[in-house]
Amino acid sequence: MDNVINFKTAEGIRQDLQEKIDHLTYEQEIPKFKRIPRHVGVIPDGNRRWALNCGLQKKDGYKYGLDPGFHLYELCKDLGVEELTLYGFTVDNTKRPADQKVAFQQACVDAVLQLTDKDAELLVVGNAESPCFPEELKPFLTRTKFGSGGIKVNFLVNYGWDWDLMHEDGLASKDISRMDIIMRWGGHRRLSGFLPVQSVYADIFVLEEYWPEFTPEQFFRGLKWYQDLDQTLGG
Repeated sequence: MDNVINFKTAEGIRQDLQEKIDHLTYEQEIPKFKRIPRHVGVIPDGNRRWALNCGLQKKDGYKYGLDPGFHLYELCKDLGVEELTLYGFTVDNTKRPADQKVAFQQACVDAVLQLTDKDAELLVVGNAESPCFPEELKPFLTRTKFGSGGIKVNFLVNYGWDWDLMHEDGLASKDISRMDIIMRWGGHRRLSGFLPVQSVYADIFVLEEYWPEFTPEQFFRGLKWYQDLDQTLGG
């Protein structure tokens, strides 16, 4: 009975967040920005902490991170962002308990496969020679266009920064461009090995909210912060 109550509590929270997202996305105009980043990188952290706060198991947090990703994709597409990169899971993440590992692997598979019904150019980057890399995602190791294409969407799956830099063919992530801004949910102020080459001049915006708590307003907050930054690229 306790598990049922906890699940309903989490489901109620998810529905409340969904209503806020729907309201902001469809009933409120998207703010006008004078400067839109060409490439947005996202570290969607806080899934497990959110799950524990809702009385769920840690593994349950990952499935609640799917809808925020789809909403972010729509917002980026509407705003004219050209490229979006999402940090799926790392080689180090695979050291977590087996139930969590299965959960985040499945979440990545579900995210990529559901985006095949959208307009996007999908690419998955990660160590596909490892048994931790989902078999279903191997067809996406080469960028593939779906619908009318347009926005490039990259997923890092079973990714390791050292694997990327020391790849036998050069930089493994060479088909991903330099990022303009990185937004990290969950409050931690670190990059966790997120594309060290492409992040070299990226501005970093940290949100305290957990990823499953995503709302468009949070994304807009990061874009507003980005407006007046002075990008010299080392010059």
